[in-house]
Amino acid sequence: MSKPVKALIRRELVDRLQGVTSLAVVGFAGVDAVTNNRIRGRLRGKEIRMMVVKNSLARQAFKEVGLGDACALLDGPCALAYGAETIVDTVRALAEWARQVPAFQLKGVYLEGRLLEGAAAAAVAGWPNRAETLAHLAGCALGPGAGLAAQLTAPAAAILGALRARVEKLGGEEAAPTPAAG
Repeated sequence: MSKPVKALIRRELVDRLQGVTSLAVVGFAGVDAVTNNRIRGRLRGKEIRMMVVKNSLARQAFKEVGLGDACALLDGPCALAYGAETIVDTVRALAEWARQVPAFQLKGVYLEGRLLEGAAAAAVAGWPNRAETLAHLAGCALGPGAGLAAQLTAPAAAILGALRARVEKLGGEEAAPTPAAG
C-alpha cells in the first residue's frame, strides 16, 4: 500500500474515532465472511460500529485522537467496535456473539483511559449500563420517601379502619362514611 493511500486511510480512521473515549477490540481470525457480515449487520442495528483495521494505521490514529494506551490491544487480526449508548452495551453485544461464534473473541476494552483485557474485559458485559444505573439511583432516591409516606399515612388508615368497624357494629353499612371521590 502506498504512503498516500495509507495517509488517506489513517485520516479517515482519525475522523471516525474523533470523540470516541471507549472502544472494544475483537479478534475475528477464523470467522467466515457470511458470519462476519451477519455480525456486522446485527451490531449496526444496535448502533455499534465494527471496523477491521490495519494495526499500524490504528496505532497512529489512536495516538492522534488520544487513545494511545489502547495500542496494547492491537495484536493479530483485529476489529474495533464502538458506538451504542455506552461501552457496556457494546461489550454485551460482542460477548453475546463470542458465545455464539467461538472464533470471535473479545481481546480487550479501552474504557476512558483504562485498559481491560481478558476476564476483566469480559466482566464489563455484566456491569449495569446507563439506563440501569439511573433506574437504581432513582429507586434509592425514591425509596426512603415512599417509606416515609407510608409511615405518615398508616395512622390515618388505622383510625379510618377503626371508625368503619365501629359504625358497622352500631348501625350497619348504610351509615358508614364513604371515602370522597378524587
